[in-house]
Amino acid sequence: MAQIAVLVETEAGLTGLGVGGGGRAGVHVIDTVLRDVLVGRDPADIEGLWAAMYRATLPFGRKGVAVWALSGVDLALWDLAGKVRDTPVYALLGGLRNATIPAYASIGHEVRDEVDRGFRHVKLHMPRPSPGFAANVEVVRRARERLGPEIALYVDAFLEWDVETTLALADAFVPFAVRWIEEPLSPDDLDGYAELCRRSPIPIAGGEHEYGRHGFQEVVARRAHQILQPDASWCGGLTALRAIFDLASASGLWVVPHRGAEVWGLHAIAALSPAPLAESGRPWVTWLRGEPRIEGGVIRPTDAPGFGVELDPAALR
Repeated sequence: MAQIAVLVETEAGLTGLGVGGGGRAGVHVIDTVLRDVLVGRDPADIEGLWAAMYRATLPFGRKGVAVWALSGVDLALWDLAGKVRDTPVYALLGGLRNATIPAYASIGHEVRDEVDRGFRHVKLHMPRPSPGFAANVEVVRRARERLGPEIALYVDAFLEWDVETTLALADAFVPFAVRWIEEPLSPDDLDGYAELCRRSPIPIAGGEHEYGRHGFQEVVARRAHQILQPDASWCGGLTALRAIFDLASASGLWVVPHRGAEVWGLHAIAALSPAPLAESGRPWVTWLRGEPRIEGGVIRPTDAPGFGVELDPAALR
């Protein structure tokens, strides 16, 4: 999932910046397919360009690398649109609904200084490979002991469990007030996820590895997740993310974008979320300048045009 920076340049001299995925394979899709879709077209027609890029990659796309590449281009087009209008992207989405957004610390399986740094929400990544039932329960018990009763606690299983294991652990986690269990199953196992949503005493989250409005339509129709977690850099960009927010709103579901404290998801949360919560970003993203920081457990989007970030030449060298 190596991230790639995508630049879209106009004849007027403006440049939009986005981030997608797929490493060299993603760059190849952009250079050999998506570039030809965009050249000569109106960059303001973001919805039309998204549809054209999706059609162009349909024979080998729909999920995975092709959509990762499309995501970066789409985000660059949104950044460009904000710069053309000299306004932040969240204004293009309807305005600033959430000026201050709570963030959750996305950590390993040991709580350290997150509370001291002001976080009121913490997510554990459970050990991989799974160490077994008792050891998983002990990880959560220790975390709750360190955090105290007031801090919201979430767990991420990262595709490691099956249905019965998840249900057994969900029952065991109830005394520790776990708020959601994230991605316990393969993203292909929608039947299993639907069963979990019916039977688990703890809500089920997922969608980090789902793609586009079409993929999320099936997840919603199957009632396979209770919290949706699309990643703007992977799921089809902001155009897809906005459509996913619309789907969730119509279905009474909560959207908590993967890596939501990074600007690509942050602007959507700022404009669209009725219950804002942003996952902390990844520490290896060191090649952008202008990203707002989490301070005291909250993050505030800036009012810079577009997404408000630029490539750091020093980091790229």
